[in-house]
Amino acid sequence: MSKTWCERINPVVRDIPPSGIRRFFDMVAETKGVISLGVGEPDFVTPWHIREACIYSLEKGYTMYTSNSGLLELRCAIARDLADTYGLTYDPRREILVTVGVSQALDLALRALVCPGDEVLIPEPSYVSYAPTVILAGGKVVSLPTGREQGFCLRAHQVEAAITPRTKLLLLCYPNNPTGAVMDRKTLLEIAEVVVAHDLIVISDEIYDRLTYVGQHTCVASLPGMKERTVLLNGFSKSYAMTGWRVGYACGNADFIAAMTKIHQYTMLCAPITAQMAALEALKNGRPAMERMVREYNRRRHVVLHAFRDMGLPCFEPKGAFYAFPEIRVTGLTSEEFAEALLQEEKVAVVPGNAFGPSGEGFVRCSYAASLEDLGEALRRMAQLVRRLGVRPRVISTPPKSLPAREASVSAAGGSSS
Repeated sequence: MSKTWCERINPVVRDIPPSGIRRFFDMVAETKGVISLGVGEPDFVTPWHIREACIYSLEKGYTMYTSNSGLLELRCAIARDLADTYGLTYDPRREILVTVGVSQALDLALRALVCPGDEVLIPEPSYVSYAPTVILAGGKVVSLPTGREQGFCLRAHQVEAAITPRTKLLLLCYPNNPTGAVMDRKTLLEIAEVVVAHDLIVISDEIYDRLTYVGQHTCVASLPGMKERTVLLNGFSKSYAMTGWRVGYACGNADFIAAMTKIHQYTMLCAPITAQMAALEALKNGRPAMERMVREYNRRRHVVLHAFRDMGLPCFEPKGAFYAFPEIRVTGLTSEEFAEALLQEEKVAVVPGNAFGPSGEGFVRCSYAASLEDLGEALRRMAQLVRRLGVRPRVISTPPKSLPAREASVSAAGGSSS
């Protein structure tokens, strides 16, 4: 061949760096006896009644294609859930699309919306796939850095300052991966005013909405004037421990959902029917199991927060999702150096903060979607490394046996503050 395969690859694809998470976990795969706090995956097995619904659907012969948009019964259940939880009204026939996870929903939304050169505003640190997905859609990423001093929450003045004539949309993810930050209603209202004033679109990834521990989750589409300009993304992976089932959904304007469906029908056709049947069961009867899991995550959240602070690592209090984002600058190491030392010397896996953008440098992401036993041992090993690096622990405190009154009632229902 006159050209190598590398020379033939689309330059846009060739120039996108590999995922910082995947690169690091290639190293993890080569190390035995590792306790992983790196993967954003519940340690719970999907509740039995949801698995049973899948098994039953197979026994009844549900092995065919569904509508491109997904099972109508599932879309109706999604519409009821959003109406009951946030007071939002979506037409299940025209305004809801079932996708293969939220990742596909995001890809479809960006490809249907972004034209070459359009600018997409993304708060940072941000989930690793956001920027590459924008680039693959032909857009330009404009990062909006946030930090621990502002609770890793975006501010309206940052959005205002970043807008240019090419700005088309704002991509939000709260509760946030990787920081665990939660946006309050007042701040979101201020951002919404800027969005409306500049006629922008919002894509809101709310996959962690039910995992809100402090305050209440505010659904962006529920804010005044925002439903008509918001593409709402959500799914079943985190709340119902269904990561491998790959079922998500998008809700929005009927014309736009039709455009997303057009891409979906040519590239994926439909989400697997068995997974859709399981998701339907989750919406019908899964709330008690979901609430039990959320209470357990909240318990673990307190454990890791106290442990990081006790070992001398400053740590912002995560108010949602199931990640902590401790600052490791006091060790004198970069994020990657710290993560590699922790893996090689103590056999604990975390994700370097710079995998989530330059704003994540100086931090590491630790998932507390692991058993308390594994968390305890991983934190003990991490404390050993931190001490060897010369960080003096503070006086060790005892984590509270009961939750503070304001957090005793976990916002597992994800109720809007509207």
